Amino acid sequence: MSRWSRLSPIPPPGELRTLALATLANTVGSGLWLTGGALYLTRDVGLSPASVGAGLTLAGLVGLTASVPLGALADRRDPRTLRALIQLGQALAAAAYLLVGSFPVFLAVAVLEMLLASGNLAVRAALVAAVAGPQGRVHAFATLRAVANLGIAVGAGLAGFALAADSHLAYQVLVAGNALTYLLSAALLLRLPAHPPAAGGGRGPGGGRRNGALRPGTALRDVRFLAVSGASAVLALHWTLLALVVPLWTVTRAGAPPPVVSAVLLTNTVLTVLLAVRLGRGADDATRAARSMRRAGLVLAAAMLLYAATAGLPPAASVTLLLAATAVYTFGDLWHGTAGAGLAYDLAPPDAIGAYQGVDGMLAGLSRAVGPALLTLLVLDGGVPGWLAVGAVFAGVGLATPALTRWALANRQPARPATGDRPAAPV
Repeated sequence: MSRWSRLSPIPPPGELRTLALATLANTVGSGLWLTGGALYLTRDVGLSPASVGAGLTLAGLVGLTASVPLGALADRRDPRTLRALIQLGQALAAAAYLLVGSFPVFLAVAVLEMLLASGNLAVRAALVAAVAGPQGRVHAFATLRAVANLGIAVGAGLAGFALAADSHLAYQVLVAGNALTYLLSAALLLRLPAHPPAAGGGRGPGGGRRNGALRPGTALRDVRFLAVSGASAVLALHWTLLALVVPLWTVTRAGAPPPVVSAVLLTNTVLTVLLAVRLGRGADDATRAARSMRRAGLVLAAAMLLYAATAGLPPAASVTLLLAATAVYTFGDLWHGTAGAGLAYDLAPPDAIGAYQGVDGMLAGLSRAVGPALLTLLVLDGGVPGWLAVGAVFAGVGLATPALTRWALANRQPARPATGDRPAAPV
């Protein structure tokens, strides 16, 4: 095996590789848009930063409503075909940004984009479960996480050319490039075999169906699942910390020069690509995933302490500690991601993977929606005590997750094993 084969997150030939290549194509476009989208809307279209922020926030909240219905649809239809159709819709929505010339048009396009994006995440989770089965779905999730980070990094690098040119044509090419990546992703998805539901109505451990699909609203009424998923959503606030709070803290409170922000984010990206699959092991069932979530909460709490300690340090010491804190953070981030996937898959009924993943994604989306306002107020305005408060919350949630998981498992009906399969449970 070559050095590249050992380091590359792309899996060996097979269905998972096809899914990984579709993810890579999709996330190269994500990197393009995440890096250049805001500048396109403000510098080229002419919208104000405040209107862009307000529009994206509103669109994100509206988009959450599609998560559960489309996830439930993936339980009753072939998730491969459904996801490919959603990605075609996303290509049209991404291309529609070329037509934006006013705030109302921008808001309409953003709402459509967020509805499709939210539903796509739930359908993707159902497709991963159908492709990988109960024994391999968490490993597949970790693999796709590493591939996604690689794709975003490539897309961000390509977007740099458009930002350097800072011209109307360059921004138009960036937007069109994002749209084309959705088309490529959809074409790759259609190379996968179909995973249609069997006549019984519920998807079984190997991607088949069990008798009688649950109603979509069942997932929203499963209080024990909501408690575990809600705990994961609280820990998911760390995504906002890295993307928004840490960069601002770096230049305002830690006294580091602005280029250090890129070094911090690059540290997280590189470690994620290299370690996501390795750290994703051991979270295949709910009990082990809960222990991994506890570990994630404690490690993330430790990272908060390290970030807090950068306040007032000399620049060299501050930069060193920022990079060390980000390395520690990344371990917690990766353990949280795979633990959340393991819990969401294993605590759901086998015939409702999409619906339960939709609920899990909706709660994580709410966390992302409230995170910016909450954490900037708490940390950037509160300083070191704010970091300590966030760390205490992360540690407390991590420590509480195993007990919440045992409570959820106590109420779970054991799946009836099919011939040749071991019992398993989803989302």
